[in-house]
This record gives sequence, C-alpha cells and structure tokens, in this order.
Amino acid sequence: MAEAGTEGAGDGHDGGPLGGRRLYLCTPDRPDLPDFLAACLRGGVEVVQLRDKHLDARPLLARARVAAEVCRAAGVPFVLNDRPDLALEVGADGVHVGQDDAPPSLARRILGPDAVVGLSTHAPAEVDASVAEPVDYVSAGPVTATPTKPGRPGTGRDYAAYAVRTAGRPVFVTGGVTPATVGPLLAAGVRRFVVVRWLTEAADPEDAARALRAALG
Repeated sequence: MAEAGTEGAGDGHDGGPLGGRRLYLCTPDRPDLPDFLAACLRGGVEVVQLRDKHLDARPLLARARVAAEVCRAAGVPFVLNDRPDLALEVGADGVHVGQDDAPPSLARRILGPDAVVGLSTHAPAEVDASVAEPVDYVSAGPVTATPTKPGRPGTGRDYAAYAVRTAGRPVFVTGGVTPATVGPLLAAGVRRFVVVRWLTEAADPEDAARALRAALG
C-alpha cells in the first residue's frame, strides 16, 4: 500500500490510511491515462480513483493495472471504483463503493483490514448510516449538479458541512471543485476534495492541479 501523507488536513481526522491527503482525483479511463495521471500527481494530486462505468471487467482490470503502476511509483494511493474483486486482483490500495454497489462490509472482507474503503453519500441519512460501516472515508455531494453524476441534483454546501461535522472520519467533498469554488467550502470547514473535470478537461493537468492545490492553502 502507498505510504500515507503527512500533511494534516485540519479536519480532525488526519490518521488512517489516507493520512492528511486532501486532493483526490476521480477519473475515467482515457487513451493517455499514464501520462495524464503522472502530470496530475506532479501537480499535487494525493489520491487517485479510476471510475469507468463503460469498461467490462477484463479491460477495466488492464487499465487499473496501468493506473496502479503510476500511482505506486509516486507513492500515492490508488482506488478502484465499484469492484472490490478487481481491486484485489490488481493490488489496488482500496475500493470506492456507492449506495447501490457492493456493501462496504463485503468490500472489507474481500480486501482485508488494511485496505482503503470509501463510500459515497448524498444525504444526511446516508452519512448517519455510514458511521456504522467499515469505511475509511466518505464522499459527500455532489455539492453542485455535475455531468459526472447525471440526474443527481446538487446537495448544497450545508450538506457538505453536516457530513464533515458528523461522519467521524475523513470526508471528501465532490461536485464542481475548482480553484474558484473551494473558498466557501473551506469556510464551511471542508478540507478534502474530489476533483474530476477541472483536471480531466484541462489542457495542462499539472498546472491545473497546482492551481487547485494553491487554492486549498
């Protein structure tokens, strides 16, 4: 497993397998995946998740191996979306599951006690329920509606703040994360962020990641 970061996130939950890591990239597969990931990591990304809803198991496994190799070389945790079985096969650091995916308890049994297990939440009741789950972090959002979550309305900033106060573990906030949007979330107590389009659509992902890191302070 990749070595945990040492910089505190300042949210009271700096321990655990993700340490003080604050900037989490979630990306689909893409033709330039290794070069793209390397650029994002140079710019300050501290966790990577491969999330591709269109690949079948075998091609997803192949691309996950590519991503895992890049992350391992950089000492950054690699997480696979949805599939704890494939995460085990590829030697990923962990898995991220949604409310309708494999339950966290199953992911934990498959991957073991040292793996990273994350869970998506979109409402206060889901955050409340997550407290009893064997997860290392939760994501909260999307704060604003985003094309990466079609049909899901924005949860708003108050929900993100609620999740940070009550989850009892690190909370990564999702939805429209850019250097221009993180200020109000930081003011609300959010310290960890999942970024998608700001990096996946960037002409220069390394510079874009550096700009976002600077905005986080």
